[in-house]
Order: sequence, then C-alpha cells, then structure tokens
Amino acid sequence: MQVLRHLLGVANLGQDRLQVRWISSAEGQLFAEYVTELTEVIRALGPLERQRLRLPLAALERTLQTVQLRWLINMERQLTERENVFHEKLDVKAYEAALRRTGEEEYQKALLCEVLQGGSKTVPQMAAETGLPLYTVSLRLNDLERCGLADVSGHEGTTFKFKLLAA
Repeated sequence: MQVLRHLLGVANLGQDRLQVRWISSAEGQLFAEYVTELTEVIRALGPLERQRLRLPLAALERTLQTVQLRWLINMERQLTERENVFHEKLDVKAYEAALRRTGEEEYQKALLCEVLQGGSKTVPQMAAETGLPLYTVSLRLNDLERCGLADVSGHEGTTFKFKLLAA
C-alpha cells in the first residue's frame, strides 16, 4: 500500500486518496469517524478529472503491472527478514528507498510508453507531454531501448524520433 500511495504522489494524483486503517467490527463509531475524515480529505483534493489525467492514470496502471516492481514488493520479507543471494539482509529503510526509486523509474518508463503509443516522438516532445526533464526522458528511454520496448524510428531534422516496439 505504501508503494501505491507513493506513486499516487509521484503522479500528482494525491497520495492521501488512499488510506488503510485497521478497525474492529466492534468499532462502528471509529469507522464512521474515519470515513468522515477521508471524505473531507478527498473533498479538499477535488475530483479526479479522468480525461485530463488519462496519461498519469494509464501510466500508473502500467507501472503496477511491471515485473520489476511486483517482484520487489513480493520479496520484501525475503530481503529484509531473511537474506538475499549474497547472504545479506537489507535494512528496512534501504529496502523502502529501493522500492520508491524503482516505483518512480517504472512510472517514468510507463509514462513514456503511454506517450509513444500515440506514435513516434522526439525526446523534447516526450518531455513536454510527460512533464519529465529531458535528462530523465533520455535515461528512461535508454532503459526502454535496452529492454527492446522502444527504438529509433527516424529523425526530425537532427533530432531522433523514437517509437514503441511492444507494450
């Protein structure tokens, strides 16, 4: 859940839209208070304008389906309580930092994939559509190329255009 909350923040959708609370069935009043509190939080954040947020929502969905992020989430206990293949345990804070970093990188790659589904684009065009810095677009595009998901499709003047190979 923490990863999803973090990604909601990265996508500028409002991480407070997701809250998890453990409440006993005997605590009806407490449940009602939490629902009222969450309603106020969501009201303050405002509605999600689905059409305007189509790109970050699609990228978020794609991110949550990536093998890298799902593997890392599923390996939490193994890496922090037991040990990795090098017989080392990861500090919980180090694991959480790695999880956040991986989530952000996967989200950035997913944003680029979503943008490239509309056709070939240059790095500056992708940066403009996603709001990511040019350097970040270049880094994540290199990742996508190494994975065989994107490649050069031509050029616009002296600037290369990239296309999505598979999704």
